Amino acid sequence: MIIDFHTHCFPDDMACKVVPFLANAAGITPILDGTLNGLKDSMNRAGIDFCVIQNIATKPNQTPIINDWAAQVQGSGIISFGSLHPDYSYWEEELIRIKKLGLKGLKFHPDYQCFFIDEEKMYKIYEKIFELDLIILFHAGLDIGLDPPYHCTPERLLKLIEKFPGGKIVAAHMGGYEYWDEVEMLLAGKDIYLDTSYSFNDLGPEKMSRLIKLHGTNKVLFATDSPWTDQGVELKNINSLQLAEEDEKKILGVNAAKLLKIK
Repeated sequence: MIIDFHTHCFPDDMACKVVPFLANAAGITPILDGTLNGLKDSMNRAGIDFCVIQNIATKPNQTPIINDWAAQVQGSGIISFGSLHPDYSYWEEELIRIKKLGLKGLKFHPDYQCFFIDEEKMYKIYEKIFELDLIILFHAGLDIGLDPPYHCTPERLLKLIEKFPGGKIVAAHMGGYEYWDEVEMLLAGKDIYLDTSYSFNDLGPEKMSRLIKLHGTNKVLFATDSPWTDQGVELKNINSLQLAEEDEKKILGVNAAKLLKIK
């Protein structure tokens, strides 16, 4: 079983606007068009069994709309995470609704949503999320389409791990895009999942392999950040690390299946 833990797509009428806008802001070329059908075609070509779509509410009033769409597109290999803007007034009711909709977790993008992950105002939200047995995925580190300050760094993630022991936390981009020295010093070996999205080309095989081994293969999740990388190429990148077969299987799907409770 192969699970891509970090992908993006949008309703068709939005994808044609959102993807070019984001591509221009970041100065990168998308591999796919950002539609659900485009993602499913890519899954089939690459031999991926499940994709987790990570949705982001960039404005408070988008929160329920995005969660409705996330629930609507689930099935046929698609698993959706919901989203919650921290300034959404009815956040507690929405978290309960997210659980009832069958969504497995939430993605926060603290740079787009304008909050630091270790702000105390967020703690009550995290407490409710973990009480509901939901997963949190954070965009971590630099965002190539945005200027600093960056709101989710390894140092701030370490505070959350210590504050919420046992909480299901995933740090995208191997714990912090372009913060990998700090990831090695502060997060490696800690109780946090790292996803491999949009990191291999910058880290290179040697540094990627070292970071995976330092952290431990039980807490690493295969992820691509599609449509921003090619799923098939990213699979080959993991294969190129020449990990032990059992460790490669953990990264490509076993770990995610346990976290998502997929049998």
